Amino acid sequence: MIKINTELETLKQKISSVLKEKEIIVDEVSYRKEGTINFLEIVLDKDGGIDLDTIVDATNIINPIVDTMDFIDESFIMDVVSKERGDE
Repeated sequence: MIKINTELETLKQKISSVLKEKEIIVDEVSYRKEGTINFLEIVLDKDGGIDLDTIVDATNIINPIVDTMDFIDESFIMDVVSKERGDE
């Protein structure tokens, strides 16, 4: 598990540097198993909130980075989501 944690941190740094140009913040990158399904979850944020179009654009940027790193052996679902906001 230590290797995957190191790889997750490397992934976070790589996508953070690219998404920074779009003023998108990578809040968290995690990998978990729920039942028989593995999830790579990437939580994004942006000043003023983040909309669905921005999530889609970010996903299109993140996907090839994850593919290039190729550090997860089993199949997984990549879930790119926005950070939850409390009532404002």
